[in-house]
Amino acid sequence: MRSFANLWYWIGLAALWSSVSYRLLGVPYDMLRRARRHGGQLQTDVEAIAAIQARRLLTTSRTAAVPMFFTLGLVVSMMATLAFVYRIEFAQALFFMFAPMIAVGWLTLRTALRVEQGEGEGPALFRRLMIHRRLVQLMGFCAIFTAAMFGMWRNLNISVLH
Repeated sequence: MRSFANLWYWIGLAALWSSVSYRLLGVPYDMLRRARRHGGQLQTDVEAIAAIQARRLLTTSRTAAVPMFFTLGLVVSMMATLAFVYRIEFAQALFFMFAPMIAVGWLTLRTALRVEQGEGEGPALFRRLMIHRRLVQLMGFCAIFTAAMFGMWRNLNISVLH
């Protein structure tokens, strides 16, 4: 399975990062921009969505953190072993696609904590969500760049007869 030579892999990777950076703590980016410009009911809606999503994420992380981290660690360890010890290209592609999502999840939980601790209203919320978006975009850039470099190296080193 030649993942890095497949156009669908790159489309999927771009779509994944696009969708991750579009929804900021459950708030669509276009809604955030309109609320920032116009305020009023839109701002109230953004604040409500962010508060609901922050409580939802934090409740889940506080009640099920140990099983989630255990399962996540197990899956990532298995994927990394298949990818880099056994050199399975499909596992490498999946690793480069989903391993950075761990950092995005951590950043989202951190943002949810900040919203819960008082940055959940007005300009403080807008600033926090924009910082979150920029950091996710930076992570996406680094992840796509790393996957592209590894994929090119992999494609250049593979035999035509293989």
